Amino acid sequence: MVIYFVFLTISAATYALFSLGLNLQWGVTGLINFGHVAFMAIGAYSTVLLSMQGVPIPIAVLVGAGLSALLGLLIGMSTLRLREDYLGIVTIGVSELVRLVAKNEDWLTKGTFGVQGYPVPFRFKPEYPVRLLLIGWLTVICGLAVWRLWLWIRVENSRLISGAIAIIFVWTVYACGAISLYTYDARAGLMLLSLTVLTVVYIGLERLVHSPWGRILKAIREDEEVPKALGKNVFWYKLQAFTIGGAIAGIAGAFYAWQFSVFPDNFEPLITFNAWIIIMLGGSGNNLGAIIGAVIFWGYYEVTRTEFFKTIFRALHLDDTQQGAFRIMIIGLILMLLMVLRPQGILGKKEELTLGR
Repeated sequence: MVIYFVFLTISAATYALFSLGLNLQWGVTGLINFGHVAFMAIGAYSTVLLSMQGVPIPIAVLVGAGLSALLGLLIGMSTLRLREDYLGIVTIGVSELVRLVAKNEDWLTKGTFGVQGYPVPFRFKPEYPVRLLLIGWLTVICGLAVWRLWLWIRVENSRLISGAIAIIFVWTVYACGAISLYTYDARAGLMLLSLTVLTVVYIGLERLVHSPWGRILKAIREDEEVPKALGKNVFWYKLQAFTIGGAIAGIAGAFYAWQFSVFPDNFEPLITFNAWIIIMLGGSGNNLGAIIGAVIFWGYYEVTRTEFFKTIFRALHLDDTQQGAFRIMIIGLILMLLMVLRPQGILGKKEELTLGR
């Protein structure tokens, strides 16, 4: 049970990291990107292929993030002057192009067989003192998360119950993570690494979004003619947001590869739309909302895979394939209700909503 919860934590952290990149592009800047999974695919393939050639894993991850940023730069330079709907069409086309190249270029990506047997970080058993240091580092991360949630509760008194649930979840992650690190399982080390990277990226994005640079991005999202009138290079700011968001997704791709597997069909457009679901749930333009949305998203999918729900699905005469489709239908219904009752999401602000423009 403890290891299973560790698995869920890594998955949620990976999707949260992936969604933070999209949130910078769409939630903060207003750029419609339906091909965000392309950046994840580039990051995943680059990391595992380079590490298999003996490149140190940290360098491989940085190269993967750099190549994802380069892809974002190339897409941005050629498409960011297009209208919003055309930008969405181009990005989803690029993501499919990347997937098909990965599927057919066997000499580079191993084709449909995928990449296997690549190094994964923390595949060793540290000594007892090192394990205590890792637990201490997990304590710091979880303590920062609780402190941030407490500040949110103080500002938003109406969200006391949801904040308390979030704090309980953080301490559950801490308890399971501490147990796994003490007895030591490689997945516990990967969980600690994913939470560390997520924390660093979250803090960095919070600083950027609340800086003058971030305020210009929000002005572009609302009406790009205003910053243009003030002498700002709107295209350059859009390009920066698109590139940084792509780099973050590339880092998420490395964790996706370590957590799941690297096959071309693992990077279908559905992964991008999962990130859109996460952002809509948490609140467009809110970084904390993206993290909470990822937790809710994975919680929903894992709860509906339990034996209790499987029994209900069997009573409805649904086979395994139909059960998967039914789960997607339910989350689609939830999103429809959310768009009607609370279109800004859990933490979003209605006055900053871009969907109504």
